[in-house]
Amino acid sequence: MKTELIIRSNSSDIDFALLRDGKLIELNNETTDNKFSVGDIFLAKIGKVLTGLNASFVNVGYEKDGFLHYHDLGAQVNSLNKFIKKVSTGKYKEFTLKNFQKENDINKDGSINEVLKTGQNLLVQIVKEPISTKGPRLSSELSIAGRFLVLVPFSNRVSVSQKIADPKEKERLKRLAKSIKPKGFGVILRTVAEGKKVAELDKDLQNSLDRWKTMCKRIANTNTPTKILSELNRASSILRDVMNESFTNIVTNDDSLKLEIKEYLQEIYPEKENIVKLHRSQVPIFEKYGIERQIKTSFGKTVSMSKGAYLVIEHTEALHVIDVNSGNRSNKAGSQEETALEVNLIAASEIARQLQLRDMGGIIVVDFIDMHKSENRNKLYQHLKEQMALDRTKHKILPPSKFGLIQITRQRVRPELSIKTTEDNPNKNGQVEAPIVLLDKIEADLEKFMSNSKENKKIQLHVHPFIAAYLTKGVNSIRFKWYLKHKKWITIIPRDAYTYLYYRFKAVKNKA
Repeated sequence: MKTELIIRSNSSDIDFALLRDGKLIELNNETTDNKFSVGDIFLAKIGKVLTGLNASFVNVGYEKDGFLHYHDLGAQVNSLNKFIKKVSTGKYKEFTLKNFQKENDINKDGSINEVLKTGQNLLVQIVKEPISTKGPRLSSELSIAGRFLVLVPFSNRVSVSQKIADPKEKERLKRLAKSIKPKGFGVILRTVAEGKKVAELDKDLQNSLDRWKTMCKRIANTNTPTKILSELNRASSILRDVMNESFTNIVTNDDSLKLEIKEYLQEIYPEKENIVKLHRSQVPIFEKYGIERQIKTSFGKTVSMSKGAYLVIEHTEALHVIDVNSGNRSNKAGSQEETALEVNLIAASEIARQLQLRDMGGIIVVDFIDMHKSENRNKLYQHLKEQMALDRTKHKILPPSKFGLIQITRQRVRPELSIKTTEDNPNKNGQVEAPIVLLDKIEADLEKFMSNSKENKKIQLHVHPFIAAYLTKGVNSIRFKWYLKHKKWITIIPRDAYTYLYYRFKAVKNKA
């Protein structure tokens, strides 16, 4: 597996594309005016306390107040309140919590008005960015994420990621974490900590501890609401969370960003420092790596897959619905059941990619093609779980129902990524699919037509003159590539009467 991170920098924002074996699996955008990212910590002011909801609105400086539920306060919120009061005076500078006397944990079934009062200051962390008309979702159970571990102030707990399956490795990591953990802090070992030595874990812990101390210094004499600790920039957070041996390329078109990434890699993964490169070609960076094309073909309502199959993705207020279609393809498999399994497995891989790519969250219902055999349904379920295992976002997958439905829940912390893939219709008013999507449809239809046509017939493709010119342009044209792939020459006939995006295949008898 080969992983690449391609970064395009513009004057106002930065786009990050994560490729796995050349296929786009994650697309992120970071704008300079985004002041409310997941992981940011604010010194905020408590607004209206709602005892009926057992929650409070919190002013973090966004146009809509953030929402803080009692269950998101964290058991140690009384200790946090006491610490904020001490540090706010500017006289208390013992930020390590070494000699800090903690308060008792709050009752898990208590009421929020027993803990918070309107107008008081509180440290809160964004756990869900503002989405639609809602303000950010907040937590006062603070955590500072490093590469190998997460530091949790006012806790004593040491836990290990559930994705680390080996019980001996879990026990080893727990033992190492307890040996380096500072008093007054809890530690969560991340999946990437597996196999790491104590020196690597300690270095990461000290980096997180330094960030905590820097944040605490900003609390004194600070007006509320104020952001006092920012999550790492998007490039650094992606590298922190997914950087591993499979990374072969990190390319950016911005020289200062290249230096920044190299410096960060020197800290977390020095042996990979040399894979950072500057894009110098005249061809735009996203076009050079085929990203623009993949964006156009991946974000529409209909998503094409191999062998003529396709997905239809619909969004409602309550959930996302994905329909799997086999398309008008020939049945080369031995039975309908085998065909259904083949298409479903292809669809499962693409669905896992689509969820991550679009950052779809909430409830997702997938209508796979019906399969009668329980072993095939189980095979599909296991394959989908394997494909989703690479997704960093928390998710849960239920086994297929008797109706062929699979339900997925996926944590939503940011607005879903939505990209317009249609363009103005050149023939009349309205919108049409992008021409680049048309070429993929032509190729998919060609495969279907080839499988259904007889050997002794010629194949003609009737298209608009502009498309005909594009398909036959150059020695190594698209038509020539079709010939190499299918071992059959396709006659392309320009048709002036055709609209720009209309095309038709015809099978013509060979003349005797």
